[in-house]
Amino acid sequence: MPSPSPKRAKSSAKASKAVSKTTLASRKKTTPVKAKPAKSVKGKPEFSKIVAGGATPERRFVLLPEHGLKAVGAGSQQGFLEMSQYLHRGMSGAAVPFTRPYASVPLPPMRLIDEINENKAKLIELNPDDITALRMQLPGIRIVPEVFYQLQPSVRVAVQNRVANATAQTAMTIHVKSNQGRPVPGAFVIAFTDFAQQTGASGTTNASGKVKLALGSTSAKIERLYIYPHSGHWGLLKKNFILSANDQFTLTAIQFPFTDSLDAVYGQGAPRDGAGVKVAVLDTGSGPHPDLVIAGGENTVVGEDPQNYEDNGDQHGTHVAGIIAARGMAPTGRSGVAPGVSIYSYRVFAKGQSASNFAIAKAIDRAVQNGCHLINMSLGGGDPDPVISSAIADARNAGAVAIVASGNDGRQPVSFPANDSRALAVSAMGRKGTFPATAVESGDVAGPFGNNPKDFIAAFSNIGAQISLTGPGVGVISTVPGGYAVMSGTSMACPAVTGLAARLLAKTPAILNMPANQTRSDKIIQLLLASAVSLGFPASMEGRGLPQ
Repeated sequence: MPSPSPKRAKSSAKASKAVSKTTLASRKKTTPVKAKPAKSVKGKPEFSKIVAGGATPERRFVLLPEHGLKAVGAGSQQGFLEMSQYLHRGMSGAAVPFTRPYASVPLPPMRLIDEINENKAKLIELNPDDITALRMQLPGIRIVPEVFYQLQPSVRVAVQNRVANATAQTAMTIHVKSNQGRPVPGAFVIAFTDFAQQTGASGTTNASGKVKLALGSTSAKIERLYIYPHSGHWGLLKKNFILSANDQFTLTAIQFPFTDSLDAVYGQGAPRDGAGVKVAVLDTGSGPHPDLVIAGGENTVVGEDPQNYEDNGDQHGTHVAGIIAARGMAPTGRSGVAPGVSIYSYRVFAKGQSASNFAIAKAIDRAVQNGCHLINMSLGGGDPDPVISSAIADARNAGAVAIVASGNDGRQPVSFPANDSRALAVSAMGRKGTFPATAVESGDVAGPFGNNPKDFIAAFSNIGAQISLTGPGVGVISTVPGGYAVMSGTSMACPAVTGLAARLLAKTPAILNMPANQTRSDKIIQLLLASAVSLGFPASMEGRGLPQ
């Protein structure tokens, strides 16, 4: 597959919407966006008062103390605490003096939108022209633009160019059904007449399993046809054939037991595997699902109900959680790598949108406060960000380890935050024979091959010197609301490694029961890396190898 480079999203309030137009689904980081009014919901205060007067600010920024997320000690850190008190008192409308060395410089208008804690990072609205005035008052404060990150989603191709002269009148209808004879609704169908130029047509099947494709005639030469079902089935890839109106295509239903790449590499966990370990999943929310038990969590999306941390409808977070800790059994389900762990769901994505650096940092902080040992982050893209880096560093200091998907940009450099030096970056490997021969996963196979000639690093996986480990991420069956689905991506490899880390940690009480500090997180990392076995790939592709 081609290896597209990430594109920067538009600098607007719409930039937070997750729209992928590259051949492989990619994550992008936005420039700061215009602020939206804060919403008031039950359980979350509305920070809406302009505390210093003046015009409405135009953009959102994150205020950080000089080090980390939390202000402690004297000096500039004390100044951050004073600023926090000022912002809170200003909400009551009281006139509050703000005495600093440069108090003669007017404090710029700003509005408190959200905060991690009173003495921790804050999200504010501020006119960019006023940043200098704020720094005059608090020279040690860090003022960082609010930026957004995408999921590391299940890998899919996309049409970039429509077929010339194609109209609705010349569209052909094709049929998609299950090998069990039923129509498959909700399947996304993509037909390329020119795969290199990404020219073709796409559509979604209706309740009868039918879809119309505007290909310019009732018969067309197709270089590649992809069918991505919503759930319950394996996808399909067919190459170099003549597509005609009313053609039928059959998808293979998911059945248990089945040995996918996850099961082939790690097997299904025993009920007590991972017991005593707390794992945070920062994603689109997780559950509900009968094979998942969610111990707790929080929705850190600004303006949303903090208690609404179930799946936002995108399926991704539930799939990730199931890889780690599903508790199902054949013939209706399957177990994850470490079913005994306590899963905490932190929803950082609004439905169909990307996640802000502030929401991610807040979720990391909440995970630490809830005692999580491992933090799974199947998200990223864009430039390094001091807000998220500060949160990862604080987590390490508190004994928690961030395990992060490397990205799905097609052998491109490792994305952020996976490339943060305090995180563990995970690439995706696959194994031939662990998916149907006609499945879309056949398009993810690429050399070089490993010591086992069936093993490969996925064509979509980002690689580089920052890779710490690799994990199974091609054709992984896991939980989604309402059933099970197959997904591929470093998003799937990441929780596979997280689950294995939980297995190992639960079996090593000397580390599990250590005080929550950096010595513990260092020991967790050493334990995980020491368990890895090379599959025969360069270190830039597998890091230390596959943990076992």
